[in-house]
Amino acid sequence: MSYRDRIKGLREDRDLTQAKVGEILNKSQQGYNHIEMGRAELKMDDLVLLCKLYDVSADYIIGLIDSPKSYKR
Repeated sequence: MSYRDRIKGLREDRDLTQAKVGEILNKSQQGYNHIEMGRAELKMDDLVLLCKLYDVSADYIIGLIDSPKSYKR
């Protein structure tokens, strides 16, 4: 599973809109949509914010592990 699928799934599981996540990442809805759709790459700073938002490790988002674990380890 790609990181794009993971961040989309995490967003949908928490009933968040792309606009809301974009706001948290200081991006427009379209800017965040480009990340989910593969038109833009996920930047490291954004990865950190997503880990904090969803309380999951970066390893989970990037696909190194299959079980979400807290980033607070």
